[in-house]
Amino acid sequence: MTEEQKVSIINSGKSYLRQIIIPNHLKKIKALKLKDFKINPFLVNYLAAFLCGNTEPVSLAKALVYPRILGTSINTSFGQNIQIFISQLAEIAGSASGIDGVDIEFIDAIDGRKKYCQCKAGPQTINKDDVATILGHFTHLQNKARLDRLDINIGDMIVGVLYGEADELSSNYKNIDKTCPVYCGADFWEHLTGDRHFYYHLAKAFGEVVEEDNIDGSHLIISKIEEIAEEIEDKGGL
Repeated sequence: MTEEQKVSIINSGKSYLRQIIIPNHLKKIKALKLKDFKINPFLVNYLAAFLCGNTEPVSLAKALVYPRILGTSINTSFGQNIQIFISQLAEIAGSASGIDGVDIEFIDAIDGRKKYCQCKAGPQTINKDDVATILGHFTHLQNKARLDRLDINIGDMIVGVLYGEADELSSNYKNIDKTCPVYCGADFWEHLTGDRHFYYHLAKAFGEVVEEDNIDGSHLIISKIEEIAEEIEDKGGL
């Protein structure tokens, strides 16, 4: 892969964050209300005291808001919209595939063979039923390859997991890996780009968007905590 293509992938990732992830994240934060939380009153009081040393409404609000804003909300948005980034990736790095169950076709930078890849967001993002579906698509491709006398080996049909570590892969991914390779995080990006460090460059680039766009979420978070705390106080506690 050329350096120009690598830069294009990084810019595409930044664009994905700016146009999809950040607006969705901000929208969900602004709309957040106390009723949106599934509250365990025992744990939230414990977490508030653990975090802040007391169970005042503001402390309870922090125990609720921080995990939602910094974890659950944006991770969900990233996973739900990942196909947009994958489509952009296909245009830059290889070619979008017209084969069912294959997102991107590319020449493997390590072994030089053409790969037929289904992309997934992270190491825990498929369920048990997905295993049969993915392997079914690959079996169909393998049968077609035999009929059409195409040079496609079982190792040329892969699952590419965009982030994570191999030891974080769920048992569902491991079941697929028994038949077809599953490349996770840095391994996937190295096969795609030929650059072992590209994964880390891309991850860092996502963080650079905040500085480049002068995004300061602290005021929004403080405002939302105060709003939720007021709801808790009006309710008389949790």
